[in-house]
Amino acid sequence: MKMTIRTRSMTGLLLAGLTLTLASAEAAGRLRAGGVHANPDGGVSAGMVAVGRGPNGGAYQRGRALTTDGQGNAQAASGGRFRTASGATGWRKSDTQRSADGSVSHEGAFATSGAKGNVQSSGNYNKAADGTVSGSRNTTATGANGNSYTGSTQYDSANGVTHTGTCTDAAGNVISCR
Repeated sequence: MKMTIRTRSMTGLLLAGLTLTLASAEAAGRLRAGGVHANPDGGVSAGMVAVGRGPNGGAYQRGRALTTDGQGNAQAASGGRFRTASGATGWRKSDTQRSADGSVSHEGAFATSGAKGNVQSSGNYNKAADGTVSGSRNTTATGANGNSYTGSTQYDSANGVTHTGTCTDAAGNVISCR
């Protein structure tokens, strides 16, 4: 747990730094910073932040952090966001943990929104120490015309893949997904 708190704190600091540049500004340019150091747990901690802005108002920010403990445990987190000159926006984030016993967990999500519609999606993946695997992804998308898709995909080693999905028109009537 100690490692998780440190990585989340590191990620929080990185993401706080990312929020500095999405406000409008006159200048265009890019900045990237990062570092690696040994940590008290016997592993390493590393992080990176990158930001940029174009002359027409587009901007991006991204960051990532990683920490290990020298015992085979590791955690990584990353995130980013963008804004286009035409006003579309989007973001993504992920968090991955690996334990010394070989188990792995991963969670991720993203969303975008613009004149042509929007989409949100989140998912996870888990591998237990015994090798069993499970995961899921949930997605919702809406087009500029108001038609939408909502879907869910699940997987586990015992049952395989299942998927459900529904499309609706702007009035909420179920329509064919094509």
